[in-house]
Amino acid sequence: MAHSRAQSAEFHRPSALVAALALAAAAALVLGSPRAAAALYKWTDANGRVIYSDQPPSGNFKVETIDGPPPPSNPNAVKELANKEAELKQQKILRADEDAKAAKAKAEADKKREQCAKVQGQLAALAPDQNQQVLIFRTNEKGEPVYMDDAGRRKERDQLEGWLRENCSS
Repeated sequence: MAHSRAQSAEFHRPSALVAALALAAAAALVLGSPRAAAALYKWTDANGRVIYSDQPPSGNFKVETIDGPPPPSNPNAVKELANKEAELKQQKILRADEDAKAAKAKAEADKKREQCAKVQGQLAALAPDQNQQVLIFRTNEKGEPVYMDDAGRRKERDQLEGWLRENCSS
């Protein structure tokens, strides 16, 4: 009996080895075949849902084989999308800040141009050769007019020209 057990064990070992080798060869063929690795199946189930799978369905369904591998899955896709959205928000905020700064700079430049034009107008009014007949006055604390003499005009003109040199490019 011991002899038959030994024969029986020896008999089963080769068949298990052959089965394992056959399974490994089949797996190598399936995994090594570009068509098999790239196969994607599409079918509609009984509820009308379209299903995509890398394995054919069990049952009687009209199956369409789609060539080409499915797109590779990206385990970091959600994180990358969140990072990209945050980056876009940051760019939008920076752009809004830049636009606000540009608008503020434009408003300041417009105000400066307006001030320069006003000072140039005042200088023209104070010019001695054109306005000798025009009387220019300021009001004092009591609200009374105080007329400018030639020295006052010169002093005012000098101050306005200094301001123009410091604040206006033209």
